[in-house]
Amino acid sequence: MSLRVRLALVIGFFLFYSTASAQMGDEVRNIFFDTISGEYQATPIGVDDMRYIGNRYITHDDSVLMDYATRIVRSDLDFYADFELIPIDSFYLKTYEINELTVLGWRRLGADILVRLEAEFPGDKLRVRWRLFDTVRQQQFSKGVLERTKSQWRVLGHEIANEMVHTLTGEEGIFLTKVVYCREVGGGKELFLADYDGANERQLTSTGSINISPFFSPDRDEIYFTSYMGGDPQLYRINIGNREIKKVAAYSGIVAAPAVSPDGNKIACVLTKDGNSEIYVLDLSGRIIKRLTRHRSIDTAPTWSPDGRMIAFSSDRTGSPQIYLMDSDGLNVRRLTYQGGYNDSPIWSSRGERITFVSRTKYGRFDLASIDTSGHDYRILTEVGHNENPHFSPDGKHIVFSSTRLGPKDIFTMDITGRNQRRLTRVGKCSNPNWGPIRK
Repeated sequence: MSLRVRLALVIGFFLFYSTASAQMGDEVRNIFFDTISGEYQATPIGVDDMRYIGNRYITHDDSVLMDYATRIVRSDLDFYADFELIPIDSFYLKTYEINELTVLGWRRLGADILVRLEAEFPGDKLRVRWRLFDTVRQQQFSKGVLERTKSQWRVLGHEIANEMVHTLTGEEGIFLTKVVYCREVGGGKELFLADYDGANERQLTSTGSINISPFFSPDRDEIYFTSYMGGDPQLYRINIGNREIKKVAAYSGIVAAPAVSPDGNKIACVLTKDGNSEIYVLDLSGRIIKRLTRHRSIDTAPTWSPDGRMIAFSSDRTGSPQIYLMDSDGLNVRRLTYQGGYNDSPIWSSRGERITFVSRTKYGRFDLASIDTSGHDYRILTEVGHNENPHFSPDGKHIVFSSTRLGPKDIFTMDITGRNQRRLTRVGKCSNPNWGPIRK
């Protein structure tokens, strides 16, 4: 079902029954194949400037907060793969001497959906009432209200955008999620945490060592990572709230490339304790549950399928690194990629149908590629700089990765088609990003 058809159903439901449900028993559309084949068209959406509807004097700072919160909503919706943000056309307004855009005016600008925001300031709070309009029918079909303290205007903007996503698609928005990544500091690498859009960055570790390969726990406020702080690289975890670090697993050789299972109960990782790089599954206390690979080649970079039944990994058992699949017990190993002479660092989408990975192209450049789990539809997603360390957003519609396209290595995001590429960090020497889950 296309998003436009789904929107028509949602709008009709609101108009005739006046409820706030966007699910209606319909299956949420998977946009993977539509977007990649070029058949998918994002829904054009407009966002009015936030208006004050109270009856008392407000300060200049309050007006600024309204403007900032509106910018957050617009930026979020513009980022989201399902939507295309329609900007306010100042030339259009000036030419036709329009002081305020009507629903019909937004329709003429090209928006199918209009978001209207109205603000009040009870005490030290910012309360925003949002309304959604179908510009074709010129009718409102949904509304809601959200409230936060004035200092939380950014969070409020993200919450409004999340409400828009949920109302229009039935899915949970990702705009309050976090991204963790590594940055070179002095002679080591430390972990940093930021909002999904790069704002509110803070340093998590200060070990003076090398900390790499961070991975969020899906059900706890913890991040697992590999660190050299004790000498050999071993497995650690850090509590995001209090930044307490605990060692999880220590074996001879290295413990690397942790990937927490979707149920949060197991960790797939790489151990070299037997003299070769093999994939194991550990419990959360670091004890070995099962060895999955037994091959003289280098097996590394495990990633779980969304249902936890399969694992994709990289192996050079045929001469060069390629992507392989196996059952989560290590059985039924089969090769996935045959295109490209070097394919590594797979990550499995939460939607299940596709795996994204690093592929060395014929130009010698490292690009991000995508392939169906059946081994078909190999696609190159990037074409500038060296691009590595991909990881999917929790909704499976966006990818975070590192790239040298602007010189120093920084963190970028894009949607699953390779479009809408954005830069998150601007200091260089950043790598190994991981996108955290949606927290409710």
